[in-house]
Amino acid sequence: MIVRSRSHHGLAPAPRARGALMRYAMAALIAFALAGTAGRASAQGAAPNAAPQPSQAAVLLAKQILETKHADNIFDPLVRGVVIRTRDFFMQTNFMWSKDLNEIADNLIKQFSPRSGELMNDAARIYASHFTEAELKQILAFYQSPLGQKLLSEEPKTADESMSMAGSWADKLSEEVMSKMRAEMKKRGHDM
Repeated sequence: MIVRSRSHHGLAPAPRARGALMRYAMAALIAFALAGTAGRASAQGAAPNAAPQPSQAAVLLAKQILETKHADNIFDPLVRGVVIRTRDFFMQTNFMWSKDLNEIADNLIKQFSPRSGELMNDAARIYASHFTEAELKQILAFYQSPLGQKLLSEEPKTADESMSMAGSWADKLSEEVMSKMRAEMKKRGHDM
């Protein structure tokens, strides 16, 4: 959500919206990455130099890694997001349908939520295709170690702090860009 902030001259995500925006952006990036990788993998299926499929053991190790990293926290909201986005699309047609659309959306979220497991399986297969079984065992051992557990605990905090810092930086840059753009437009005879 882009809004004009009263304390800034530029356009920037509102602080509360920035967190939600970043979660949805991250989820969308992962979904697009999975879709893109799956598309390339199927397109390469007939290619003579196609990479071999990972073993079932490698996929299971990769799934354990993803579960340890709580990847389901990223995948689970995707189903809800797709249903809500579709509901909102139909709501634009006729807002009088909101009661029915809300009921249907609630039912569809319950119906499709188990399908987020498909994403976990596909992500595990992708993950396993990039590492050997030995490497996956080392990665899993790391994430199960005290340092790996600390990383899993602290990484979301560092990511949130980094995103907050990046948002503030972008707000300041937006002010600079707006000021420069106004100055350049003024030189060209346009008062903004």
